[in-house]
Amino acid sequence: MTHEILTAGSLKAFPLPMPHEGSKDERGSALVLGGSRSVPGAALLAGVAALRAGAGKLKIATVESRAAGMGLAVPEAMVVGLPETPEGGVDGERAKDCLLKVTKGCDGLLIGPGLVEDGPTTKLAVELLEALPDASFILDAAAICGLAPHAGDVCRHGERVVITPHAGEMAQLLDRSREAVEADPLDAALAAANLLHAVVVMKGAQTWIVDPQGARWLYEGGGVGLATSGSGDALAGIVVGLLARGLAPLAAALWGVFLHGEAGKRLAASIGPVGFLAREIPGEVPRLLRETGS
Repeated sequence: MTHEILTAGSLKAFPLPMPHEGSKDERGSALVLGGSRSVPGAALLAGVAALRAGAGKLKIATVESRAAGMGLAVPEAMVVGLPETPEGGVDGERAKDCLLKVTKGCDGLLIGPGLVEDGPTTKLAVELLEALPDASFILDAAAICGLAPHAGDVCRHGERVVITPHAGEMAQLLDRSREAVEADPLDAALAAANLLHAVVVMKGAQTWIVDPQGARWLYEGGGVGLATSGSGDALAGIVVGLLARGLAPLAAALWGVFLHGEAGKRLAASIGPVGFLAREIPGEVPRLLRETGS
């Protein structure tokens, strides 16, 4: 099967909901579950990106010790503090009941940025998938690595799921070496899509987007400057913002990769090919959306 190069033109087949006057509820509610004592900023980056992608409402669920600071840093968000482990991560077992309450009514959920424990994060992600049948999900970072033993559970909900691994996370998911994933990222993406029946965004200098039916798109890259700390969190946040707005997982993944990459190109032109920050990526998104008529 051939692949399609992801461009602005190819996105015409996946139109975004047109913004119109109305309540913020009409643009959807996004929730970011992420952050830890040592990496609190990942949830912040993702949350701001979700709003820049057009989500109407934002909730951030993070560890209790960082919740107050998060609320001040992102005053647009409702911030929920969760019980944490001695290592400074979210305590999934003690946090579950709180999350089941706060996630009700959310249209798009992002799980993973800045979370530090793979096993408990994966278990919590699967439990939320089961509990929220009307929401779409993006699983990132710690929520990806341990998914293989739960593949059957994810498959039942795969039509609602996007995963966004880099090569190391994909290697853990598929039990391959990182070198093998880097040598053939498309094959890895196809294997993961088949395993989970989910949309896969295989991140790299060039990014592959694959759906469960085997269709594939290639985004040829936004430049080396996007290989920077926090860039993946910004990408995941853009995607969950689009999911919240009502896009199907494949459309949200394609638009998210394109907007993230084009934002990198613009920052490279205005600041320099390297040295711009992940926090600057979301600020480019509204202009890119305006130029596409979205």
